[in-house]
Amino acid sequence: MQLGMVGLGRMGGNIVRRLLRAGHHCVAFDRDPAPGAALAAEGATAVADLPAMVAALDAPRAIWVMLPAGDATEQALVTLAGLLSPGDVLIDGGNSFWKDGVRRGAMLRAKGLHFLDIGTSGGVWGLARGYSLMIGGEDAVVRRLDPIFAALVPGEAAAPPTPGFAGDPRAAQGYVHAGTNGAGHFTKMVHNGIEYGMMQAFAEGLDILKHADSKALPEDHRLSLNLGDVTEAWRRGSVVASWLLDLTAQALAQDPELESFSGHVSDSGEGRWTVQAAVETAVSAPVLSAALYARFASRDEDRFSGKVLSAQRKGFGGHLEPPKAAG
Repeated sequence: MQLGMVGLGRMGGNIVRRLLRAGHHCVAFDRDPAPGAALAAEGATAVADLPAMVAALDAPRAIWVMLPAGDATEQALVTLAGLLSPGDVLIDGGNSFWKDGVRRGAMLRAKGLHFLDIGTSGGVWGLARGYSLMIGGEDAVVRRLDPIFAALVPGEAAAPPTPGFAGDPRAAQGYVHAGTNGAGHFTKMVHNGIEYGMMQAFAEGLDILKHADSKALPEDHRLSLNLGDVTEAWRRGSVVASWLLDLTAQALAQDPELESFSGHVSDSGEGRWTVQAAVETAVSAPVLSAALYARFASRDEDRFSGKVLSAQRKGFGGHLEPPKAAG
């Protein structure tokens, strides 16, 4: 199939590469011509602007926008909506606010266009491992683009079968049609809120282990623990074994004191939106709320837990935290 990709950063470029390797034809655009040129050398068609992208695709077209949430995504979608024809599909694969997905779907339907909001998880490892996709939009449109999604996800072999699972077989491949417009980004938003909580649990636990030799303890109660060894052992057979633990163990193996990390932990919006949704629906979410507030606190504190969080964010998403301000 054909797909246009707008935004060739850490994830957009690798989504194109994964599709090319599966035999799909991709038309690629980025304001910076360098990543487009690199992808052209790998078989994509690089274009200089959005009108050229529309011209290079056969109708009905499908164009995936992979840009930071906010004005950049909005501008790209509005521009493309003015260039496309009825029946074409626009996709927002970034971490946009789910209510924007509802609004954009209605806006594009009024123009005869289709819209999919796709929460995309996998970070910088998606090229090798595949992406988990959470899709909102019309069922017929999702099924039309099924070959694209099937090429992007990890596939059934990525995890052992779940005993008794009898749901949508696509879920066992790594993607879910979550519902109507907004459902894809809502599901991804909560996914990232859960991620905050899991990361915080590891960070706090390792901080406790790190300080087991504290001088605040009686001398005979002080313990000297090797966190690299502990996390490496936990990866095998422990109930907390996970990809986040894998990334934490890798970071500790390379930098046992995590001295290369500032401990300043950013939040990209989804954690805030998840807590907001909890408030709006009167759902108690103390762990996710506390994890968000811990990120705020990390910008003023200097704790090992913050360095663990920074290491995890770099590991799965390539996020580089800003240095702490001098104080």
